[in-house]
Amino acid sequence: MAFPETLTAQSDLSECLSGVRDVLIAVPSHGLRDTLIAIRPLLADDSRVCWATKGFELHSGKLPHQVAAEELGATRSVAVLSGPTFAQEVGEQLPTAMTIAANDNEFAQDLARSLSSKSFRAYTSNDIIGVEVGGAVKNVLAIGAGMSDGLGFGANSRIALITRGLVEMTRLGVALGAKQETFMGLAGMGDLVLTCTDDLSRNRRMGLALAGGTTVADAQQEIQQLVEGIMAAEAVNEVAEELGIEMPICHQIYRILYEGAPPLEAVGALMSRELTTEH
Repeated sequence: MAFPETLTAQSDLSECLSGVRDVLIAVPSHGLRDTLIAIRPLLADDSRVCWATKGFELHSGKLPHQVAAEELGATRSVAVLSGPTFAQEVGEQLPTAMTIAANDNEFAQDLARSLSSKSFRAYTSNDIIGVEVGGAVKNVLAIGAGMSDGLGFGANSRIALITRGLVEMTRLGVALGAKQETFMGLAGMGDLVLTCTDDLSRNRRMGLALAGGTTVADAQQEIQQLVEGIMAAEAVNEVAEELGIEMPICHQIYRILYEGAPPLEAVGALMSRELTTEH
């Protein structure tokens, strides 16, 4: 795939941001704060900032918009881009839809118009928390879905994990102040299903590798891309425990990644939990 003629690579941040009003950041969650600190002195007073970063900040448990408020101030117009979008398919101009959530409706609308094309459609939202929680938790669950399929558990297990995982995602998001309906949309269920079911997902591929007995470190080396669900699993587990939110699937995935729990043992722990109502 050829690099688009309309894009230019630039290594000098000051040159890159000179005269720019709208800034789009695409870095992993652990690099967001340092990136914001680096661009802060280069931003104009009316600069608007959006990011495609997904995940809680490790150890602080802060979502990207909270990190941005600390580093850029609480009054700046900000937005988050999320939803079911594999970069390869976007680059191939296959029909794609995603969500833009902002604290400024004009900014959201401007971004939607700028990013949308014949093959790319952007929807707007004002639920930044919900969109960010969806983007964080889905990566953790995708590792679990990959493990489920890698263990040969079949379609029933996969859809049970996705559906109950969506419940956990919603439960955490609502506790943090998100709108429940956000998790029924592109940034919630849409991104979750995509990431859990297609092998373009590196988080899913991590789960498949772990099910085959590969270590986390070796699987990461084989994938040769950042698997954000690994760090997200730790951060989500910390936030859920701090808030007292029950997230049994995410917790078992955390145990596999960080405590060496065998996948089959984790499955047994989930299936032997006390019976309860669905809702």
